[in-house]
Amino acid sequence: MQVSEAFEFTHEDRKSIYQYVEDADDPVAATEVRDALGLDPSGFRHHLAILKRDGLVHESAGMVEAAFEGSDAADEETFEREGVEYTIRPAIETDRSGLVGVIRQVAGEKTYTVAESVADVVDHEEALVRENAVRSRMFFVATVGDEVVGWIHLDAPELEKLSHTAELTLGVLEEYQDHGIGGRLLDRGLAWAEENAYEKIYNSIPSTNEDAIAFLEAHGGEVEATREDHYKIGDEYIDEVMVALEP
Repeated sequence: MQVSEAFEFTHEDRKSIYQYVEDADDPVAATEVRDALGLDPSGFRHHLAILKRDGLVHESAGMVEAAFEGSDAADEETFEREGVEYTIRPAIETDRSGLVGVIRQVAGEKTYTVAESVADVVDHEEALVRENAVRSRMFFVATVGDEVVGWIHLDAPELEKLSHTAELTLGVLEEYQDHGIGGRLLDRGLAWAEENAYEKIYNSIPSTNEDAIAFLEAHGGEVEATREDHYKIGDEYIDEVMVALEP
């Protein structure tokens, strides 16, 4: 499956541009793409700008290339514990539906409100992974066979005053817990954060999710703040606990 098949493009011309660039073995001239597709210059530049904004393509010196080529084997790590073999790797666009399903299932089981909002964003935006002047977003997934069973997500606004911080969400399907998957995902996410010069990573969790708080504390996290009655679930008010980790 090509990466473009996993996107839900909001405009056919934008989809055609991406598919043309994706099919090219090497960077291709923007003018070649425009002329081959018969697009008017202003419309082409608009759609190309949107694709660049969403982190789907890169452009340099008039040459365009797709930003996502799939997961490199060098980026994959495979582990085995108690008879379960799993792989930790960067997420790619073809993981989208499985990733959203896992996030929603974990969020529903554990009252993980921030993760619910992440699932909504991933479900509706064209780009799963994003890196531009406004925001950086990275996912790593845990897979068993071809199925996504866990994830870690790091989201960082490119605001100067917050550029040293990122927010994370993390989860593993209940039937695959107690195999070290969560710890491996956290290690991978924190390594990425360190490589990208983030100094502090936050996770905001309802106080009722005691397992998640204990997990993060066991891996070096510290509770930095509590917001009383931040969530209202049904008729019950629940505190939010902010846990911080340093890469």
